[in-house]
Amino acid sequence: MILFGLKNCDTCRKARRALEATGHPVTFRDVRAEPMSGEDLSRFLGAFGEEALINRRSTTWRGLSEDERAAPPADLLAAHPALMKRPVIDAGGDLYLGWGPEVQAALL
Repeated sequence: MILFGLKNCDTCRKARRALEATGHPVTFRDVRAEPMSGEDLSRFLGAFGEEALINRRSTTWRGLSEDERAAPPADLLAAHPALMKRPVIDAGGDLYLGWGPEVQAALL
């Protein structure tokens, strides 16, 4: 199981702790320290769509110019990994976004 997120994200830390507590081996990938590949970005965008994957309520989004916001989603996420809603969990090829009750029910 791979958890994509940010090391300082509270939700990512909660998800990782809960998954490990239930016996799931978790590989954590900090998307700032270890940028996502183009393949990962394409898979995530294909699975969740731009609207779900890009956090338009974030401080990072509010700090972008209109020109930057108009960039293709994969380019935006590659340049600004903190824009990704988190965590993205790859559980044996099945992708999950966030750490809401439905994701927890599916994984715990």
